[in-house]
Amino acid sequence: MGGTARKAPQLIVCDISGYGDNGPYRDKKAYDLLIQSEAGFLSITGTPDTPSKAGNSMADIAAGMYAFTSILSALLLRQKTSEGSHIDVSMLEALGEWMGYPMYYAFEGATPPPRTGASHASIYPYGPFPAGDGGTVMLGLQNEREWKSFCDVVLQNPALATDERFNANAQRNANREALRALIVEAFAKLSTAEVEARLDAAQIANARMNDMAGLWAHPQLKARERWRDVGSPAGAVPALLPPGRNSAFDYRMDAVPRVGEHTEAILRELGRDDASVARLREAKAI
Repeated sequence: MGGTARKAPQLIVCDISGYGDNGPYRDKKAYDLLIQSEAGFLSITGTPDTPSKAGNSMADIAAGMYAFTSILSALLLRQKTSEGSHIDVSMLEALGEWMGYPMYYAFEGATPPPRTGASHASIYPYGPFPAGDGGTVMLGLQNEREWKSFCDVVLQNPALATDERFNANAQRNANREALRALIVEAFAKLSTAEVEARLDAAQIANARMNDMAGLWAHPQLKARERWRDVGSPAGAVPALLPPGRNSAFDYRMDAVPRVGEHTEAILRELGRDDASVARLREAKAI
């Protein structure tokens, strides 16, 4: 970067690597799953018996997001100072930033959060429960008022609220299996929609555990008109608008370019003339 910076001091360059451009891990190979492991993510994700990776490329995405925001910051800096930047993004540091909660949970040797599948590590009931029609509902209780309402309205078993096994979160947490059996038994008589309706009536936070088909068909995304058709080399494909609706403008949703489609345009924006572009093409550099 040093020579390039001297020739083009306004240039903004962003390098993304597994571990950064210095230190003992600089040349170590890095893939998403490996970084999830190095950053401790696998130690807190999964069941007590089985550590599990995230279902998407979490470390890759974290690094990409911090590259994006760092470049935006560098552009603002250059606008004010005419100074370029060299940005060094480490996948380990990006995912490490996202690990703040479990890291401080285990601060100074404290017990780290256990792996509890999709359930909460210390609050119960808080997690997924099956309904009678094969669906799964995620729910979360936050306080004793909600626990009483859950017993009265959702389980329709008011006496359970004062059962000494469950009358405080510590007791519910200690007696998870017994309480889970009672909840599953009650929900087995109900459809997913009926469980959701009771939870809503009790003002208990809940969500349906969607699969990918459920996300594609999500009524909230449809109601907010978040889908757009965009062109691609393979034909039109549906794509979500970027998060964050802005009253001042509409997002552009241009077609996905074919490989190399914009190479010449970008080079010309960078100051290359026709002859220079022709030499690069002749040399098969582009």
